[in-house]
Amino acid sequence: MGQLLRVQNFMVSSDGFGTGEGQSLERPFGHADPGEMFSWAGATASWPNRTAPGGSRGLDDYFTRDFSHNIGAEIMGRNKFGPQRGPWQDHEWQGWWGDEPPFHTPVFVMTHHPRPSFTLSDTTFHFVDADPAEVLARAKEEAKGKDVRLGGGATVIREFLDAGLVDTLHVAVAPVKLGAGVRLWESPDELLDRYHRDIVPSPSGKVTHHIYWRR
Repeated sequence: MGQLLRVQNFMVSSDGFGTGEGQSLERPFGHADPGEMFSWAGATASWPNRTAPGGSRGLDDYFTRDFSHNIGAEIMGRNKFGPQRGPWQDHEWQGWWGDEPPFHTPVFVMTHHPRPSFTLSDTTFHFVDADPAEVLARAKEEAKGKDVRLGGGATVIREFLDAGLVDTLHVAVAPVKLGAGVRLWESPDELLDRYHRDIVPSPSGKVTHHIYWRR
């Protein structure tokens, strides 16, 4: 199938929002409670930040484990990288993730305000002002034959969906309503003209997994 562009483990509320309103340094997801949105993954045996032994196995664990499988590059939006808007006030901000980002690949940050690339551990961040097809071409080149993950947020995923570039999506829908924020969709049925879909409730009861692949 060649290199795929994959959306992996993207989380939305039951009313379709990927983040809430009022994103800030203290609240990366705005008024959304990350505990409610992410607890399904954090409870698994494969959660990379797990410090205690144990954790669940099964479907949730499979998706958590699959997050990095055969991924050679990541694309994300400016808002996923950080809370600043407009021109960069300084270049000191290097993302939410500290000295060891969880990506372990080149990361392409889409922004209208490019800045110099930098490397933290085994992750290099590139800042690009280009259309989705151009960014994807660069990411595929850097991925060296592996797939590219489209990390979000919701606005960037919609841009790539509207450009017809996304091959597979896995969206975990949490049983919480946000009412406002950045929306991925009005309804998960919106994509059915272009994608097949399976819906699988998590045995944990914390989310419902929506898996899409191209028609």
